[in-house]
Amino acid sequence: MRPKAVFFDVGNTLLEPHPSVSSVCQEVLAEFGHDADLEAIESLMPLVDAYYEDRYRADDTFWTDEEETSSVWVGMYSLLCDRLGIGDQAAEIARKVYDEFGRPERWRPYPDVVPALLKLRSAGVKTGIISNWDTRLAALIRGLEMGHLFDLVISSAEVGLRKPDPRIFVLACERIGVKPQDAVHVGDHHYADVLGARAVEMTPVLIVRGEGASPVSGGTATVRSFEELLSVLELDG
Repeated sequence: MRPKAVFFDVGNTLLEPHPSVSSVCQEVLAEFGHDADLEAIESLMPLVDAYYEDRYRADDTFWTDEEETSSVWVGMYSLLCDRLGIGDQAAEIARKVYDEFGRPERWRPYPDVVPALLKLRSAGVKTGIISNWDTRLAALIRGLEMGHLFDLVISSAEVGLRKPDPRIFVLACERIGVKPQDAVHVGDHHYADVLGARAVEMTPVLIVRGEGASPVSGGTATVRSFEELLSVLELDG
């Protein structure tokens, strides 16, 4: 499966929140004078995640507009504040949390990411990012000192297209100079990443990170790490 180019999703694929979403929320709450227990915040994260998934299932086109994207995240963290009994400052706090995740300091690459990217590039494989993200993505990647590892960074809000819309995958291939059939897309979301890549005959690879993760196949190459990804791409030698 040696490709000419490999594209990547960002969240849960290349980057993880640092030190964690719950910890960042706790820090922001403290800035506003609220002493929230970390365990209490973590217990509410499934509810916050469910808010996002419900909004995503209802209409995922919010990813194509910067204002709509930020409003979804503000809604998520406003819900968190409300459940913590902090209603009067909820929107202000939520916006601050959203702003925090635009800072490079709030993210870090998984340990296996940079070595794998270096190996791909040394093998002559082009690398790029296709992500449902706001327009801060390119600056975020540069701030993490990872800009040199990618030939292309595309965020949905920047180009007005979102995964799994086939056009965002075609656009990425055109900009990087490869045919979709000669490219691979790696991501953690079956709907956005796998179905989107398949729609243009790009090879999808599903990554399932986390302790106790159980990869599922369903005809799609599935890996737990970038070490496994290199093996699937026949670049582990």
